[in-house]
Amino acid sequence: MEEILKKAAELYAAFEIDANAQLEKGNKAAGTRARKASLELEKLMKEFRKVSISASK
Repeated sequence: MEEILKKAAELYAAFEIDANAQLEKGNKAAGTRARKASLELEKLMKEFRKVSISASK
């Protein structure tokens, strides 16, 4: 679970940088990277949910 949290923090940091670049500078490539990171974060959160549920049992 610790590894999942570490990866999620790294992905979110990358997402935040790219999303801000798109918002502030209109950087289209950064928007694409932000969307990709958001999809990867979604997958990680699903994995976290599975691990968390199994750990609580």
